[in-house]
Amino acid sequence: MKWLIAICLIEGFSTLVLFFVAMPMKYAAGRPEWVSVVGPIHGFLFVVLVLMFLVGRRVVPLGNGMVAAGLVGAVLPFVPFIVDVWLVRLLREDSNRQS
Repeated sequence: MKWLIAICLIEGFSTLVLFFVAMPMKYAAGRPEWVSVVGPIHGFLFVVLVLMFLVGRRVVPLGNGMVAAGLVGAVLPFVPFIVDVWLVRLLREDSNRQS
């Protein structure tokens, strides 16, 4: 669960860097190499996040709603941070139950 939370944060930041740094550099400053570097990194992190949510459905286990929110969050900017808050709450609830 901690790995999922970390990847969710990292992927969320990579989306923001892609949309708000690399793409403006490409289109406003004529520097397409920014997207050429940031794009594949973000793509890799996106795939890792999606796979982790799918694996998390069985391993953690995560509910279908949380998995769906995670998959939507992997596509839309800022949503991974909301999903991350929910994951942290789940982790805390789980640790409180085990105590």
